[in-house]
Amino acid sequence: MSKLARRFGRVVLGISGGVDSAVSALLLKRRGYEVVGVFMRNWDEKDEKGHCTADTEAEDAEWVCRKLDIPFHEVNFVKEYWNDVFLYMIEEYKTGFTPNPDILCNRHVKFSPFLKHAQEHLNSEIIATGHYARTSFGEDMEYYNPQKGAKLMQAIDRLKDQTFFLSQIPQRSLQQTMFPLGEYNKAVVRKIAAAANLDRVAQKRDSTGICFIGSRDFQDFISEYIEDNPGNFVDIDTREIVGTHKGIHQWTVGQRCHLGGKRKAYFIAEKNVAANDILVVAGSDHPALFTSTIFTEPIHWVHRPPSQIFSEGHLDCMFRFQNTAPLVQCVLTTHDVNPWHRSPTQNNMVVSLAKPLRAITPGQFAVFYLGDECVGSARIIRPGPSQYMLNVDNCRNRILEERAKQSSFNLQQRKNSPSPSEETRKD
Repeated sequence: MSKLARRFGRVVLGISGGVDSAVSALLLKRRGYEVVGVFMRNWDEKDEKGHCTADTEAEDAEWVCRKLDIPFHEVNFVKEYWNDVFLYMIEEYKTGFTPNPDILCNRHVKFSPFLKHAQEHLNSEIIATGHYARTSFGEDMEYYNPQKGAKLMQAIDRLKDQTFFLSQIPQRSLQQTMFPLGEYNKAVVRKIAAAANLDRVAQKRDSTGICFIGSRDFQDFISEYIEDNPGNFVDIDTREIVGTHKGIHQWTVGQRCHLGGKRKAYFIAEKNVAANDILVVAGSDHPALFTSTIFTEPIHWVHRPPSQIFSEGHLDCMFRFQNTAPLVQCVLTTHDVNPWHRSPTQNNMVVSLAKPLRAITPGQFAVFYLGDECVGSARIIRPGPSQYMLNVDNCRNRILEERAKQSSFNLQQRKNSPSPSEETRKD
């Protein structure tokens, strides 16, 4: 598309200091856009070694902009991140939930405040990021139509697709956003960077984990903001106390808890916030970890509720609650007395899965897809009854029988073993 035919000429790009945003800037410039690079500083505390990773990322971002001969700016969103993401995250951990700060950051910081900054300070109606995603408005906004609205579409590279993290993005922000990498494979992106002599970032490792934790142990980090509140690890089968913990905020569902002297590794199945107990199970495949039902808050529909909701009162779609997990078929129905056609955006939801999934985690997000479109997401309130609770295939009875036999065997072994005093007399 020619420059004259474009609706927008200037694009403000969120440049992070990584290869994806660098190549995004390069591609936009090659397509004739006037590109302005903006580094968003969302966290400014130093890590355990006294090093501020944001400073390093900002230096790399500025280097890329100089290399591509585009303006570089820095904007401070530390206050927004602290108030809208970090404090919320701390409260979630305190109450036994496990939040997703990446989704929250995209919802509250990286798009709406960024778009406002671009419009008010940099004279641009359009922003861009290095996320692997697409929109229905097209690569060059050729199908731009605010009245019709924008759909969030998966990237061509399904392994790198990041629509999961964008599933709470406001519609207005999505309408004004370009994703230059939506049609590209990650390996190709690195080759483009290398060919353009962007050597400083071409082979730079992708950022993983929670940005402000860095290489620190999560339990050490979270203890700086939430006081220890000791409680017990309780075996879900025997109801015996098998260990102690320093607080429910330090653990998440499905995580292994390293308890010494046990035949099998123990994993977190559930948190009893009222009693401050963590229910644990022996074995990573224990049926108490699996459920086929999920209860969520009202769905944030990225575009609008699909028509099936209005015509049939439910929605057949695909589901995931972890970015890299395979999509699973599900059916969405309301968990409220109000029928769908009266309140398609305000009812809590029930997600019925085609197969049981492991470690459904309260506080995380259930994300939904129809074909290539990411239709929206909802915060998980709690999982439904586990396979163990429902005694599917007699699993609970079988496990309890096995545990009882093992307990009886251990008791008999102790009875048959000579006491220390007997051993002394033999000597």
